[in-house]
Order: sequence, then structure tokens, then C-alpha cells
Amino acid sequence: MWLIAINPTSGHGRGAVFGERVISFFASRNLQYQVFSAPSAKELRRVIESHLNNQSCEGIISVGGDGLAHLILQIAVPRNLPFAIVPAGTGNDIVRSLGFSLTEIERYLEQVVSSAPRSIDLGNVDSEWFAAILSTGFDSVVNERANSLTWPRGPQRYNVAIALELPKFKPLEYHITTDTETFSTEAMLIAIGNGRSYGGGMLVCPHAQINDGLFDVMILEPVSKFEFLKVFPKVFSGSHITHPAVRTFRTKKISLHADAIAYADGERIGPAPISAECVSNAALTWTL
Repeated sequence: MWLIAINPTSGHGRGAVFGERVISFFASRNLQYQVFSAPSAKELRRVIESHLNNQSCEGIISVGGDGLAHLILQIAVPRNLPFAIVPAGTGNDIVRSLGFSLTEIERYLEQVVSSAPRSIDLGNVDSEWFAAILSTGFDSVVNERANSLTWPRGPQRYNVAIALELPKFKPLEYHITTDTETFSTEAMLIAIGNGRSYGGGMLVCPHAQINDGLFDVMILEPVSKFEFLKVFPKVFSGSHITHPAVRTFRTKKISLHADAIAYADGERIGPAPISAECVSNAALTWTL
């Protein structure tokens, strides 16, 4: 039995369309499956966990955005269940590190049902699993503001939030402990990468790998607002890491103390202090 979790509203309705493709794939091969959807993440988690308490399954298929995939991690990893992600959101950053695109869904599903999954690393922040990026600083401030806006919808909401928050944003003071050192720094943004990207393809940690047992950490130290606007577009190519105000390093564990909010995989973790660890071979999934 396969579990198919669908968020039909993700990606402006793409979740429903891709959900039908996934269901058709399983039905055409006479594979046993059960579909789960719910009006809220909390309810979806409840019904899936209730099902798994009484029945085994071969794996969980997440059809939606990074938010749904993040939720499925919390269900699958403690049970050592393999999971697959069909990217149907607006960001889809987790699958970028897994190595496939929207055009390869059926080929990906064929691999899911015909081959063994492989292990990947995950981050764990205060007992919550994440696959891509844990971040704090300006991007988290923008997330907080964007989540409070009722208009506009979609990616434009974040552009509006950036315009509202950047003029008044000030660098934050962080006290940081890694595998090898403890230090303090002011920063505009800190990204802790198990994967490479967030925000729909921003390569904030361009050299991160999901099987090296380490986080790639990127710290943007204070720059002027004008310089920030110059540096920011470079994140889409990953070339921002050559800027003199950008510091990068690798570590297995990291803790942050600051008057700041943290997000992981685009989901709110909460206020610092936070502690995170890169856990080797934490999850089972499929890649192309």
C-alpha cells in the first residue's frame, strides 16, 4: 500500500492536477494506494498518522509544495518510511537538491515503484526535521510579514513584504557555536543548508550536498541597503558567496542565540535560540 498525500491548492491548483497524474500512474499499474487530503496541515498529519498506526505502507508520496514535503518528513522519518516528493508548489526547493524537475514526474514515479530508495541527510532543528534550508534574519522577517498579508497572493506577496521591511531592517546580533568555534557577529541573513536553495531557486548555499554529513552555512554580514539590493540578485546564480561581506563554512552542528525568528523549508520554526544538527542517512527517498 502506498500513501499519496495531496495538497490540491498548492502551486495555484497545480497540486490537484499533479495529484491526478500520480493517481493515474498508480491505478494504471494496479498498485495499491490510498489518497489523503485535508483542509489543514494539522488535520492531514492526524489522519495519516492514525492510518499508519494501524496499517503498514511501502512509502509516502507528497504531491504539493515544500510545506507539504516538510510535513511528510515529520511523519515518515521517525517511522523509517521512504518518501517521494512530486513538486507541485511555487518553490519546490527540496526536489532541486534531489535532482529532478516538473517535466520528469512519470519517469520519477517509475523509479519510485521499481527501485530501492537511497538514504539522504536531513537537518534537525530542535527536534523538527528539514531537508533544504534553515534560515534567520532578513528573509525570516520577510516571511513573517508576508504571512500576515492578505493581498497580493502568491510570490508577489513576498515582493511586497521585501519592499515593506527592507527600509527599516537592521542587522541582528548573533552568538554562534559550531563544531569548532564560538563567536559573535552582526548579520543580515544566516542560511544553514542541507540543500542548496530556497525561495524558488535562490542558491543561497550553492555547494551544499544532501549526502556529505555537513551543513553549508552562509552568513551575510552588514551591508548598506543599496549594497544589499546589488548582492541579492546574485543569490539566483550562487555567485553572492564571493562578496566580501559573505562568510561561508561547513559544520555538523550549530546553535544560534539572537533576538530573531527562524524558518526551515519555508515553515516557521520559531524564535531563537535554536540548535541544529545535520543527521547523516536520516531519511530514505528516491532521486533521478
